[in-house]
Amino acid sequence: MRLHVDQRHERVLELVRERGSLRVSELAAELGVSAVTLRRDVEALATQGRVQRLHGAVVWPGDTAVEAGERSEGADGAEGAVIGMIVPTTNYIFADIVRGAREAVAAQGGRLVLGVSGYVDSEDPVQAEHLLSGGAQGLLVAPSWFGGVPADGQEKWLLEHAVPAVLVERLAPPGNPAAVLDRVRTDRAHGAAVAVGHFASLGHRKITAVLQEGPHATQITAGYQAAVQALGLDVDKGAPTVREHGDYEASVDYLVEAVKKRRVTAALVHSDEDAIVLVPRLQACGIRVPNDLALIAYEDEVAGLSDVPLTAVAPPTRAVGELSAKLLLERLAERRNGRQPSPRQHLDLLPELRIRSSCGAGSIAE
Repeated sequence: MRLHVDQRHERVLELVRERGSLRVSELAAELGVSAVTLRRDVEALATQGRVQRLHGAVVWPGDTAVEAGERSEGADGAEGAVIGMIVPTTNYIFADIVRGAREAVAAQGGRLVLGVSGYVDSEDPVQAEHLLSGGAQGLLVAPSWFGGVPADGQEKWLLEHAVPAVLVERLAPPGNPAAVLDRVRTDRAHGAAVAVGHFASLGHRKITAVLQEGPHATQITAGYQAAVQALGLDVDKGAPTVREHGDYEASVDYLVEAVKKRRVTAALVHSDEDAIVLVPRLQACGIRVPNDLALIAYEDEVAGLSDVPLTAVAPPTRAVGELSAKLLLERLAERRNGRQPSPRQHLDLLPELRIRSSCGAGSIAE
């Protein structure tokens, strides 16, 4: 196996010496290996100083024909691109978002490098500096903005870098300097409205919502309120109620009183993890799901695994990551090829409602 690798390395050196520069994809095809394997070979040879890597091409050391390397990178300029991505966590929805972005970048011959802020807003620029100093040519950023929008100048660092940036699952409102950035996010207000509409279609007239505080609460609240008003439904006192993450007792107390004293019959709960925690606690208080309270969870990470499988609003997480990455790669291609930049884009992707048994109205296959 070692000899085979050495032979392959020698063949790479022979071809690059003969031709001056070659695309990685061309080399991989000629040698009959995968692009991933060939990139590993090239990285090993580049570390030894035996070849140079340039924008997805392999160049013989000291070759001054840089133009050849530029021509060999492909029409979209994406092969070999290094994309930095900053997320607050790799758990929950961000696991799929990162996966979607990584697959989109890899499909065009690039590499995704990850930074994690841990929901500490001051860590975002630190991670950005680290990624950019390591060679990142553009940034995908889900900033640690507590309300989902920047406050007190939190966006300033984003505008100080010369590289393209795309906001992911975040919003800079009109008038904020970061509003000029490209963005891709889930239309969470639409998802909340779809949930309320589903409750109404089942005959529920008094609906509430219990939400986690955080980046998505404002959007979900807006969708809930708009749908309740549009459908002429009764608004429960204090709805929607926004609780600190993990404050399950307050959520249970609120729902028990809403059901028993105010005749609420349906609730939207963010997130699905919270909903799973709440179901047995409500049952211990004499409230059964869905018999006494129909329930829809917002997020669909684990909703189908609940003892009572939960109907859930499912954001298109992988698509958010994929489209964010493709948009950033297109911006890089425009720069490299000297093209006039196309208009900036604000993409809102619609979530879907996945029906299970927590509303007492059918289910889908898991």
